Amino acid sequence: MSTLSEIVLIAAVIAAGLIAGLFYAYTCSVMPGLARADARTYVTGMREINVAILNGWFALSFGGAPLLAAVAAALHFKSDLRAALPWIIAGFVLLLVMLIVTMAVNVPLNNALEAGFDGDNTDFEALRSKFEGVWERWNLVRTIGGIGGFGALVGGLIAHVRA
Repeated sequence: MSTLSEIVLIAAVIAAGLIAGLFYAYTCSVMPGLARADARTYVTGMREINVAILNGWFALSFGGAPLLAAVAAALHFKSDLRAALPWIIAGFVLLLVMLIVTMAVNVPLNNALEAGFDGDNTDFEALRSKFEGVWERWNLVRTIGGIGGFGALVGGLIAHVRA
């Protein structure tokens, strides 16, 4: 076993678990909780969440998980570590899907929500109706990608340890 490849893979598993857990929490608690609120509270809550989530801790897991998975894949090309490679590549691809969906769909929707906000003149119902359903469907896609990526990396770690 290569110590560096093992450390990087463990870090990838941890980062993937954190980001999968975050998106899972949105799917099963944050969004259902906001769904119970009136339109003004929903829009205000999402706007505040969108500001709060832009921090270093989020960036470490969101960008770190696919980056660490890619590095782990590169380190596992050695013949004695190849058993883990298919799992790690699958994890990387699924985490990349999560990242692409977020950047291509969820972030633009967040930006549109912000752009549609006009203080007390905001039509909160209309703004919410353009955002909520689409954002939640794509959040589910990225949640599944994140969980799948995490699971695949765990499979890679098991294969690595058994090699």
